[in-house]
Amino acid sequence: MRCALILLMLCAAVASHADVAVVTQRFLTSESAAEPQQWWLDASDREAATAILGHAPGYMRLRYWPVEGGTAWVMDEIGKEMPITMGVVIRHGAIDRVQILEYRESRGGEVRYPFFTGQFQGARLQERQLDRHIDGISGATLSVRAVRNVARLALYLDARVHEKHVAGISQ
Repeated sequence: MRCALILLMLCAAVASHADVAVVTQRFLTSESAAEPQQWWLDASDREAATAILGHAPGYMRLRYWPVEGGTAWVMDEIGKEMPITMGVVIRHGAIDRVQILEYRESRGGEVRYPFFTGQFQGARLQERQLDRHIDGISGATLSVRAVRNVARLALYLDARVHEKHVAGISQ
Protein backbone atom coordinates (compact mmCIF):
# COMPACT_ATOMS: atom_id res chain seq x y z
CA MET A 1 0.00 0.00 0.00
CA ARG A 2 2.78 2.41 0.95
CA CYS A 3 4.68 1.66 -2.29
CA ALA A 4 1.53 2.29 -4.34
CA LEU A 5 1.04 5.68 -2.66
CA ILE A 6 4.66 6.65 -3.28
CA LEU A 7 4.38 5.54 -6.92
CA LEU A 8 1.17 7.56 -7.35
CA MET A 9 2.82 10.67 -5.88
CA LEU A 10 5.86 10.22 -8.13
CA CYS A 11 3.66 9.86 -11.23
CA ALA A 12 1.75 13.02 -10.28
CA ALA A 13 5.02 14.94 -9.88
CA VAL A 14 6.31 13.72 -13.26
CA ALA A 15 3.00 14.63 -14.95
CA SER A 16 3.06 18.10 -13.36
CA HIS A 17 6.64 18.65 -14.56
CA ALA A 18 5.64 17.55 -18.08
CA ASP A 19 2.72 20.01 -18.03
CA VAL A 20 5.07 22.87 -17.06
CA ALA A 21 7.43 21.90 -19.88
CA VAL A 22 4.57 21.96 -22.42
CA VAL A 23 3.28 25.34 -21.20
CA THR A 24 6.81 26.77 -21.22
CA GLN A 25 7.40 25.52 -24.76
CA ARG A 26 4.13 27.11 -25.91
CA PHE A 27 5.14 30.39 -24.28
CA LEU A 28 8.53 30.37 -26.01
CA THR A 29 7.10 29.27 -29.37
CA SER A 30 4.59 32.13 -29.28
CA GLU A 31 7.56 34.51 -28.96
CA SER A 32 9.53 32.88 -31.82
CA ALA A 33 12.36 32.36 -29.34
CA ALA A 34 15.75 31.21 -30.64
CA GLU A 35 17.80 28.46 -29.06
CA PRO A 36 18.35 28.96 -25.32
CA GLN A 37 21.46 30.65 -24.02
CA GLN A 38 23.07 30.39 -20.58
CA TRP A 39 23.63 33.41 -18.35
CA TRP A 40 26.13 32.78 -15.57
CA LEU A 41 25.61 35.06 -12.59
CA ASP A 42 28.84 36.77 -11.63
CA ALA A 43 29.36 38.35 -8.19
CA SER A 44 27.70 41.63 -9.18
CA ASP A 45 24.73 39.76 -10.70
CA ARG A 46 24.32 37.67 -7.53
CA GLU A 47 24.44 40.84 -5.43
CA ALA A 48 21.85 42.54 -7.63
CA ALA A 49 19.62 39.43 -7.70
CA THR A 50 19.78 39.24 -3.90
CA ALA A 51 18.74 42.89 -3.60
CA ILE A 52 15.94 42.47 -6.14
CA LEU A 53 14.54 39.17 -4.84
CA GLY A 54 15.09 39.89 -1.14
CA HIS A 55 17.07 36.64 -0.80
CA ALA A 56 20.08 35.03 -2.44
CA PRO A 57 19.19 33.33 -5.72
CA GLY A 58 19.25 29.55 -5.55
CA TYR A 59 21.06 29.24 -8.88
CA MET A 60 24.36 30.17 -10.49
CA ARG A 61 23.04 30.35 -14.05
CA LEU A 62 19.79 30.94 -15.87
CA ARG A 63 18.60 30.04 -19.32
CA TYR A 64 17.22 32.77 -21.51
CA TRP A 65 15.96 32.83 -25.05
CA PRO A 66 16.84 35.56 -27.53
CA VAL A 67 13.70 37.04 -29.10
CA GLU A 68 13.33 39.84 -31.61
CA GLY A 69 14.42 43.00 -29.81
CA GLY A 70 15.26 41.34 -26.51
CA THR A 71 15.11 38.25 -24.35
CA ALA A 72 12.63 35.81 -22.82
CA TRP A 73 13.18 34.43 -19.33
CA VAL A 74 11.48 31.58 -17.49
CA MET A 75 12.03 31.65 -13.73
CA ASP A 76 10.57 30.23 -10.55
CA GLU A 77 10.02 32.29 -7.43
CA ILE A 78 8.34 31.27 -4.18
CA GLY A 79 4.99 32.91 -3.53
CA LYS A 80 4.00 32.01 0.01
CA GLU A 81 5.19 28.41 0.11
CA MET A 82 5.34 27.06 -3.43
CA PRO A 83 7.22 28.07 -6.58
CA ILE A 84 5.44 30.11 -9.24
CA THR A 85 6.83 29.54 -12.73
CA MET A 86 6.77 32.74 -14.78
CA GLY A 87 7.71 33.77 -18.28
CA VAL A 88 8.84 37.36 -18.91
CA VAL A 89 9.58 38.82 -22.33
CA ILE A 90 11.71 41.97 -22.50
CA ARG A 91 11.89 43.97 -25.73
CA HIS A 92 13.96 47.14 -26.13
CA GLY A 93 14.50 47.41 -22.36
CA ALA A 94 10.81 47.23 -21.40
CA ILE A 95 8.52 44.40 -20.39
CA ASP A 96 6.52 43.17 -23.34
CA ARG A 97 4.75 40.31 -21.59
CA VAL A 98 4.46 38.56 -18.24
CA GLN A 99 2.77 35.17 -18.11
CA ILE A 100 2.27 32.81 -15.20
CA LEU A 101 3.17 29.40 -16.60
CA GLU A 102 2.44 27.34 -13.47
CA TYR A 103 0.80 28.49 -10.25
CA ARG A 104 1.05 26.02 -7.37
CA GLU A 105 -0.25 27.99 -4.35
CA SER A 106 -3.71 27.37 -2.93
CA ARG A 107 -4.51 31.11 -2.84
CA GLY A 108 -3.61 34.19 -4.84
CA GLY A 109 -4.08 32.61 -8.26
CA GLU A 110 -5.47 35.90 -9.55
CA VAL A 111 -1.91 36.83 -10.50
CA ARG A 112 -2.43 34.54 -13.52
CA TYR A 113 -5.01 36.78 -15.12
CA PRO A 114 -4.43 39.53 -17.71
CA PHE A 115 -5.92 42.23 -15.45
CA PHE A 116 -2.85 41.73 -13.25
CA THR A 117 -0.10 40.70 -15.68
CA GLY A 118 -1.08 43.43 -18.14
CA GLN A 119 0.06 46.07 -15.64
CA PHE A 120 3.67 45.12 -16.36
CA GLN A 121 3.54 45.83 -20.10
CA GLY A 122 5.90 48.68 -20.96
CA ALA A 123 7.48 48.77 -17.48
CA ARG A 124 11.16 49.60 -17.26
CA LEU A 125 13.75 49.38 -14.51
CA GLN A 126 14.89 52.52 -12.70
CA GLU A 127 17.45 51.97 -9.96
CA ARG A 128 16.36 48.32 -9.63
CA GLN A 129 12.69 49.33 -9.20
CA LEU A 130 9.85 49.25 -11.73
CA ASP A 131 9.04 52.65 -13.16
CA ARG A 132 5.36 52.24 -12.30
CA HIS A 133 3.11 51.13 -9.49
CA ILE A 134 1.73 47.60 -9.78
CA ASP A 135 -1.62 47.23 -8.02
CA GLY A 136 -1.74 44.47 -5.46
CA ILE A 137 -4.40 41.81 -5.04
CA SER A 138 -6.08 41.27 -1.70
CA GLY A 139 -5.04 37.87 -0.34
CA ALA A 140 -2.19 37.50 -2.84
CA THR A 141 0.43 39.85 -1.42
CA LEU A 142 3.29 37.34 -1.53
CA SER A 143 2.41 36.12 -5.03
CA VAL A 144 2.23 39.72 -6.28
CA ARG A 145 5.62 40.39 -4.71
CA ALA A 146 7.09 37.27 -6.36
CA VAL A 147 5.84 38.30 -9.83
CA ARG A 148 7.04 41.87 -9.34
CA ASN A 149 10.49 40.68 -8.24
CA VAL A 150 10.88 38.27 -11.17
CA ALA A 151 9.86 41.05 -13.57
CA ARG A 152 12.51 43.31 -12.03
CA LEU A 153 15.15 40.57 -12.22
CA ALA A 154 14.32 39.83 -15.87
CA LEU A 155 14.71 43.53 -16.73
CA TYR A 156 18.04 43.66 -14.90
CA LEU A 157 19.35 40.52 -16.62
CA ASP A 158 18.14 41.67 -20.05
CA ALA A 159 20.15 44.87 -19.58
CA ARG A 160 23.20 42.83 -18.58
CA VAL A 161 22.84 40.58 -21.66
CA HIS A 162 22.56 43.68 -23.84
CA GLU A 163 25.64 45.24 -22.16
CA LYS A 164 27.70 42.10 -22.83
CA HIS A 165 26.61 41.90 -26.47
CA VAL A 166 27.28 45.58 -27.10
CA ALA A 167 30.71 45.20 -25.51
CA GLY A 168 31.32 42.10 -27.64
CA ILE A 169 31.84 39.84 -24.65
CA SER A 170 30.07 36.49 -24.73
CA GLN A 171 29.13 34.55 -21.65
